[in-house]
Amino acid sequence: MAVTDIQAGTHAKKREWLNPWSIGAIAIAAIVLLPILSVVFLAMFPKENIWPHLISTTLPRYLTTTGVLMSGVGLMTACMGTGAAWMVTRYEFPLRKWLQWLLLLPLAIPAYVGAYALVDLLEYAGPVQSALRSLFGWQSARDYWFPEIRSMGAAILVLSASLYPYVYLLTRAAFREQSGSAEEVARSLGAGPFKRFLRVGLPLARPAIAAGVAVVMMETVNDFGTVDYFAVQTLTTGIFSVWLQSGNAGGAAQIACVVLALIVILVTLERYSRRRMRFFNLSTRHRPPEHVKLRGFPALFATVACTIPFLMGFVLPAGVILKHALANAEEWADPKLFSATANTLTVGGIAAVLTVLGGVFMVYGVRISRRTLPRLLMPVTSIGYAAPGAVLGVGILIPLAVLDHGLADLVENTTGIDIGLILTGSAFALVLAYTVRFFAIAQGAADAAMGRVSPNLSLAARSLGKDQGQTLRLVYFPMMRASIASALLLVFVDSVKELPATLLLRPFNYDTLATRVHEQASLENLGGAAPAAVLVILVGLCAVALLARANR
Repeated sequence: MAVTDIQAGTHAKKREWLNPWSIGAIAIAAIVLLPILSVVFLAMFPKENIWPHLISTTLPRYLTTTGVLMSGVGLMTACMGTGAAWMVTRYEFPLRKWLQWLLLLPLAIPAYVGAYALVDLLEYAGPVQSALRSLFGWQSARDYWFPEIRSMGAAILVLSASLYPYVYLLTRAAFREQSGSAEEVARSLGAGPFKRFLRVGLPLARPAIAAGVAVVMMETVNDFGTVDYFAVQTLTTGIFSVWLQSGNAGGAAQIACVVLALIVILVTLERYSRRRMRFFNLSTRHRPPEHVKLRGFPALFATVACTIPFLMGFVLPAGVILKHALANAEEWADPKLFSATANTLTVGGIAAVLTVLGGVFMVYGVRISRRTLPRLLMPVTSIGYAAPGAVLGVGILIPLAVLDHGLADLVENTTGIDIGLILTGSAFALVLAYTVRFFAIAQGAADAAMGRVSPNLSLAARSLGKDQGQTLRLVYFPMMRASIASALLLVFVDSVKELPATLLLRPFNYDTLATRVHEQASLENLGGAAPAAVLVILVGLCAVALLARANR
């Protein structure tokens, strides 16, 4: 009897490991983590080790520049996002109801588009300097001083104007959730508006601010188009230089490992800094704070302070790009624009579908699995979102090229047919990069949606004879439809805007909207870049509308 029980237990364990949901969840996790592990392997075992050369020459400069850029953008976005969030949640002033949503619109503008617009507006031949020369009678640049446009300061300004909504969105939610009782107690003790902000509102919102700034810094490290256009040498531009210009994949992987280490340190420091901090609402009846009506100069100041980020992050770049798009109407008929649009829709759509399917499959597989390994792997798969696109490009293209050449040689030696490069010669690498990069979005949406479904419903379905696949299709999917649609849209929009990974992984003569904007703007042809940029902005507006609807 005991032997029979042991054998039954052994067979049960084998069936658990042979469960397709568990195996699928582990396989998906392996695909997502493989590019990161590939980067580490290439860095540790390069064909040509240039690590000593990097340390003694360019790496310190890349690190310093990246650190300055991250610090400047982090500080500026923290001030802009937190200040705007506090004003719209605590005060009533002209245009507040509009501005609380308009402040999200810069998320629709990729930072590199903002960079092109700023240079076009402020360069020597641009409307601002031309108007100054006409007004004061200056003849050349030697007659007056004007700040350098392509500089570190301009890069910080553009990135901050584009990324501050991450801080604003999270901080606004934190301020709205705070109880009005704490504000009233502070007011009764004689605390003025500024002291209430410093002593009550800011400490309670600190976790949200820190999380928003961490996301902003990761996006700053990922950026390539802005820093490349402003000639700011960061770790990301270093990856492009060492790999594409010097032809050293191992050196590029070594710089990519430095970027990964920087991201890990950033996330660790953010969590460590608040490890002992706990925030509780001590009121038994939560009552949101009332809006204080401002009049006179304070009302004007609040309106202007909230309008400036919106103007810098959305109105300025969108206005400049739209002006060029209308002035160069013939560019809309360019066949290359149609080709880039079709490529973008195809690759982004396939990546969105595969990413969301993979996220749903993995979350469901982990939930019904009794094994520890899938549960441990699921949180780790979100590292792809923190990894910059250039890092993923290194981790995907090099091993994929080796596999592609091996497959082509095997088929040719076996059949005599040259099939060419199937994986790296097509958009497969792009789809894989987008899936890995944005897998965390789909996984998070699926996990949150499944968490809202009562376990009793799935148990009822199983008691009626439905298997696990049918339970997912008939019970979970109808209740997750809105979350799945949102995840599809967000992954698609991020894929459309992604530039570094696309530049590294796209096949020869294969353009997307993002690469067309970058290439045309790099050639100082903003008129040719404008139509593609307008299409990217329109796609981004769909995601902003979704976020606004979810945060009403």
